[in-house]
Amino acid sequence: MTAQDKPILQYPCGEAPAAGAASQIAPGVLWLRMPMPFALNHINLWALRDSNGWAVVDTGLQTSDTAAAWHKMFADGGALAQGGLTRVFATHMHPDHIGMVGWLTRKFDCRLWMTRLEYLMCRVLAADTGRAAPDDGVRFYRQAGWDDDAIELYRTRFGGFGKFVHALPDSFRRLRDGEFLNIGEHSWRVVTGNGHSPEHACFYCAELKLLISGDQLLPRISSNISVFPTEPDANPMADWLTSLDKLQQTIPDDVLVLPAHNEPFRGLHARLEYLRRSQHAALDRLRQALVQPKRAVDVFAHLFSRPIGSEPGLLGMATGESIAHLSYLLHCGEAETELRSDGCAWYRLR
Repeated sequence: MTAQDKPILQYPCGEAPAAGAASQIAPGVLWLRMPMPFALNHINLWALRDSNGWAVVDTGLQTSDTAAAWHKMFADGGALAQGGLTRVFATHMHPDHIGMVGWLTRKFDCRLWMTRLEYLMCRVLAADTGRAAPDDGVRFYRQAGWDDDAIELYRTRFGGFGKFVHALPDSFRRLRDGEFLNIGEHSWRVVTGNGHSPEHACFYCAELKLLISGDQLLPRISSNISVFPTEPDANPMADWLTSLDKLQQTIPDDVLVLPAHNEPFRGLHARLEYLRRSQHAALDRLRQALVQPKRAVDVFAHLFSRPIGSEPGLLGMATGESIAHLSYLLHCGEAETELRSDGCAWYRLR
């Protein structure tokens, strides 16, 4: 199989449920879906039958549409009306996963279960709301090659993380890699990964042959792997590739994967292999491009199949991903960088 040959995955669960409804995936496991006002217009959530109610994995953005969907599920006759919530699990700290955590935990007086790095990083980013854009961030995007208009949009939009996140609970129950959780009648193993976020938690149930993968593994799109201004020297691509290997070594191929986006699927190991090969193919294209010095914004065409314009969200993700690829080559000793008088970082092969 080449990097260009996509594996044939199976999608056995049919149509996604409407917002405020649920579909049963396995005994005591429900598929929920929440709307999002972006190009990626949905997120999948999972409800697991617990002792006296339901445990949920991820919560959706803090928006009026998400709140309306949750209210519908808790109303008489709703999918989660019997018993309410016993606890809330979060795979990681991105707003579409944790946005309603604070509201749900307070409504049902239940605990948030989350890895430590994800909880703390979420608290840090939410605290940026109302602050002016930091000089470190401006410098980071200048070095990437952003022009004055893009920098001004960054200044204007800075602190937007907290817009979609209800205030987190002031305490949490820490999830640890490898621990087993008793949820209702079943045992789930925590499997952490890195690269997409600091300490992303997946949940594996051997008895039900299910893997809740969050954003660590998606069937139709690849996870965003980015470097951010808060840690400009990070190497998340290496972390993510290592995490792909870990999933393949830890989780058997016969599971049904429950991802945060797109549909539940079978074909775990084929998808992991495809993602691994695709990333290495992208790195090979980057190596060819860096025969001549380039900035981060100059390598978009070598890494992405669609044009990257000036839309701030897409430009930010493309820049972070490009720097992640470049940083991988830097950390491997294959490339070097030079900060020139124009304030931009220029990369080339050694």
